[in-house]
Amino acid sequence: MENTIFSLIPPLLAILMVVLTRRVLLSLGVGIISAAILLADFSISGMFNIIFGAIKGLFIADGEINTSNIYIILFLLILGIITSFISISGGSRAFGEWAIKRVKTRTGAQLVAIVLGIIIFIDDYFNALAVGQISKPITDLQKVSRAKLAYLIDSTSAPICVVSPVSSWGASIIALIGTILASHNITEFSAFSAFMQIIPMNLYVWATLAMVFIVAFKGVEIGPMKVHERRAVREGLVADPTKPAAGELKDDLQTSTRGTVGDLVWPIIALIAGTVGSMLWTGIAGTEGTVSVLAIFENTDVTKSLILGGLFGLIVSLCFFIRQVFVLKGVNGKVFRKGVWAGTKSMLPAVYILLFAWVIADLIGRLETGKYLAGIVETTNLNPSFLPLILFVIACIMAFSTGTSWGSFGILLPIAGDIAAATDINLLLPALAAVLAGAVFGDHCSPISDTTILSSTGAGCNHIDHVMTQLPYAVISAVTAAVGYVVIGFTGSTVLALLTVAVILIVFTIIAGSRTSGEKSK
Repeated sequence: MENTIFSLIPPLLAILMVVLTRRVLLSLGVGIISAAILLADFSISGMFNIIFGAIKGLFIADGEINTSNIYIILFLLILGIITSFISISGGSRAFGEWAIKRVKTRTGAQLVAIVLGIIIFIDDYFNALAVGQISKPITDLQKVSRAKLAYLIDSTSAPICVVSPVSSWGASIIALIGTILASHNITEFSAFSAFMQIIPMNLYVWATLAMVFIVAFKGVEIGPMKVHERRAVREGLVADPTKPAAGELKDDLQTSTRGTVGDLVWPIIALIAGTVGSMLWTGIAGTEGTVSVLAIFENTDVTKSLILGGLFGLIVSLCFFIRQVFVLKGVNGKVFRKGVWAGTKSMLPAVYILLFAWVIADLIGRLETGKYLAGIVETTNLNPSFLPLILFVIACIMAFSTGTSWGSFGILLPIAGDIAAATDINLLLPALAAVLAGAVFGDHCSPISDTTILSSTGAGCNHIDHVMTQLPYAVISAVTAAVGYVVIGFTGSTVLALLTVAVILIVFTIIAGSRTSGEKSK
C-alpha cells in the first residue's frame, strides 16, 4: 500500500471526517486506524502493533528519549500555567483596562495581533502561542471573535517564518537550497542569495499578508467567519460557549485587584527573551567552525529553547505571584495549587490533538503519501512554463494531506531542482519558491497540522472552528498565488507576477468591501 494511491486514503478520510463531524480527535483516530490497517495489510493484530509503535515513537526513538516532542508538550503546559498565574496576579485585568484606553476600535485590536505576528518571526510555534497570549485581552475587549484572532495568528506565523532568513525555518531552507545548488553544480549564486531572490517569488505569503490587512481594515467576513464575528459584536461572545477551546482557563480563579500591566508584560517579555536567548545559545553551541547569524539559526535547538524560555517566563510569573501574596496581599497563597492545575488543564485539549496529529503524520509518512504525490510531478509531461503552478498545487496537496510543510520541503525541493535542471534552469528559483509557498498553504489550512493546532490554542479558539473559518481566506490567497505562478512561469517576471497578485486582491477588496457595506446597511 506504500507509495500508491491507497496511501491517500487515511489523510483524506481524516480530513473528510473533520469536516462532517467537527470532532477532531474522532477524525484523527479514524485516520490513524485506517493508516495502520493499510500498513499491516489488513491484519488486526498488526494494526494494534503499528499504532502502539507509533505512540511509543513519540517519546522514544532509536532507543533514546524523543526530547523534541516532550519539550513541545511541556512548553504547552508551562504556557498554560504562566497564563493562569498572570490572571491570578491581576495582570490580564490590568492589561485589559490599559488597552481600553489606547486601543479603541476592532480594527486597532486586529492590527495589534497582525503587527505582533510579523515582529515575532523567530519560530512559528512560538509565534502562534506568544501572539495569542498578548493579543487575547485586547481583541476580547473589542469584541473580535477568537476565530478571527486565530486566523490572524496563523496567517502571520508560518508565512513570515518561511521568508525570514533569520528564523528556524529560513536557516533550514537555506541549507536545503545549498545541497540542491551543489548537486547541479550551480555556482552563479550562493544558497543565501538564492533564498533572498526567492522571497519576492513566494506569492502565497504576500497574498496572505495582504489578505489579513484587508480583513482588518475592511471587516471582510467570508463564510463561517460571519457567524463568529456577528455573535461577538452583537452578543459579546467571542467564542462559541458550547464548544471546547484549548488554552482557556475554565476554573474560577481568585484574581488580585492590585495587579498592574507589569504582571502580564514582564512574564511575556521574559518568555520571549528567554526563548530567543536560548535559541542563540543552542545555535552557537551546535555550530562548528565560523559562527554567523545564519549558522546559529540553522543549528539552533528550537524545542529545547522553547522549554528553557518557558521555564524562565514561568519563574518570572511566579515571582510576581509571590509579590502579590506576601507584599501586596492581593491574593491568598493557597490558590497556588489551583492555579497550577487550572493552567495545566487548559492546555490538555491541545496536547491530545497534537499527540493524535503526530501519530497520524508518522503513519502517513510510512505510507509514503508524500513520495506518491511527488512522483506525480516527476512523471508529468506538461509545458515547462506550468512547472511553478504544478509544483505549487502538489505542495499544497501534500502539506494539507500530511499536515507538515517541513516534510513537503524535504521531499519536493530536491525534486523541483531536478525537474528545473532537466527542463529549464531559468525556472529553478520560481520552482523552489512555488514549493515553499504551496507547502505553507497546505500546512496553514490542514486540520492535522501542528501549527494550525497551536494557532487555535494560542487564540483560545475551538480547533475546528479555526480550520473552517480560516479556509475561505486561505483558499482565495492560494488561488491568487496560483495565477501569479502561471504568469511567472510564462514571463519569468517576478514583478509582473506580484502586480497580478496585487490587481486580483484589489478587485477582491472592492467586491468584498461593497458587499460588506451592503450587508451592514440592511
